[in-house]
Amino acid sequence: MRDKHQKSNMFFKAKNRKSTVSLALAIAMGLPMVAQANDSEEVKKLQQQVEELSRAVAKMDQAPRVKTKGGGLEVESKDGNKSFEMGGRFQLDYNRFDGAYNAKNDGATASDLFPRRIRTYVEGQADNWDYKLLLDFSEDKGEITLARLRYKGFENGPTIKLGKIREDISLEALTSSKHITAISRPMVANVMSPYFKYGTSAYQYFESTGLRYAIGAYKGGSFGTDGQDENGDMNLSVTGRLTWSPIHTKGKTLHFGAWGSQRDMGGDVLSENFARGEVRNTNVRLVNYAAGGETFSVDNMTQYGFEFAGVYGPLSLQGEYSVRDVNAMESFNDSSYDGYYVTASYFLTGESRVYKKRGVFNSPTPIADSGAWEVFARISQFDATSDTQGTVTEVLTVGTTYYLNKKIKFMANYLISDVSGPGAEELVGEITDGNALTARVQYLF
Repeated sequence: MRDKHQKSNMFFKAKNRKSTVSLALAIAMGLPMVAQANDSEEVKKLQQQVEELSRAVAKMDQAPRVKTKGGGLEVESKDGNKSFEMGGRFQLDYNRFDGAYNAKNDGATASDLFPRRIRTYVEGQADNWDYKLLLDFSEDKGEITLARLRYKGFENGPTIKLGKIREDISLEALTSSKHITAISRPMVANVMSPYFKYGTSAYQYFESTGLRYAIGAYKGGSFGTDGQDENGDMNLSVTGRLTWSPIHTKGKTLHFGAWGSQRDMGGDVLSENFARGEVRNTNVRLVNYAAGGETFSVDNMTQYGFEFAGVYGPLSLQGEYSVRDVNAMESFNDSSYDGYYVTASYFLTGESRVYKKRGVFNSPTPIADSGAWEVFARISQFDATSDTQGTVTEVLTVGTTYYLNKKIKFMANYLISDVSGPGAEELVGEITDGNALTARVQYLF
């Protein structure tokens, strides 16, 4: 890396010397002609040419920086106040599963190969404003995943963003899919977070204390039928998150967080399939509150959760616990569901997870040219039961990730699941456990 910086500095020094020499030659050539010229108009023309050449050299020194490393594109003005960037990600997944995951086919082994995410983005900034547009092409048709406009001009004040943005729910849900430890997020994150919704929010980070807050209002409709009440009025959600990182240095992190969300449902029917059992494209979704019973209409929901994460060199520990309290249109359907996960990971090659001031994690850059190896284990549970219906799902995941470089990584996970509860028999019959092998190739550009 040092050699690259030295070469870069040598290049710019050489470029500056070339510019200076060009200007000096122009002046040296012009002065004798000025001295010999008798016509004042000729003198003025020569002076004008020298001035134009000087301006051209100055513009060369102010040229924007352009990077194309990894197949993306980055353009930045020399002062750093304006920039434009294009890039994306490609994630190709392979799944092989049996048992409860494929209960509708008598638990037989099934497999699938599919693009989990094919996303491209454009983003840019001009002074205190920036924007980002993220498109996903992994399904049958393209989808706007994120469309964000942000203002950062308040001195000692919050940043404001609006558009289709992430709700501030769950550390794992807020961490980009590019950087999560396992191939799939834990059940509790997928149950609680709607991920990207149209709305607006404000947030602020205090470097000296490690405190960060975020508060926002968003359009509803993530967990019900259409996101409108019986009169056709739009449902709204209000969500806030507070995090504290008393330690946030390179290789050492201590993170605490709490979030809450009040969500109007307006009589929408709560979707029965809360989440998959942490494997994509399976025959059965294992987290189901209506199994063995019925779905019901909801007036509003309250959700809240607690987060913890610690990093000490190559070792990291992360966990969350979250609750969903449901106020149904008919009070006898009122319910409460909860879940948790705990993940431990270790880098065999000495790297550390990278903590970001927005209260999430990024992947590390491999120390050696040979890449980096990470191993992890996670226990995850979600209880979606009431007295007479629903399931309790537990999943144990172990896995390894090889980071070839910052752009390319290979992942392999093995999952063991168990389903119980009053609705388990209707959902999966007598096949109450399942196994899955999942793999991923990821390329960032």
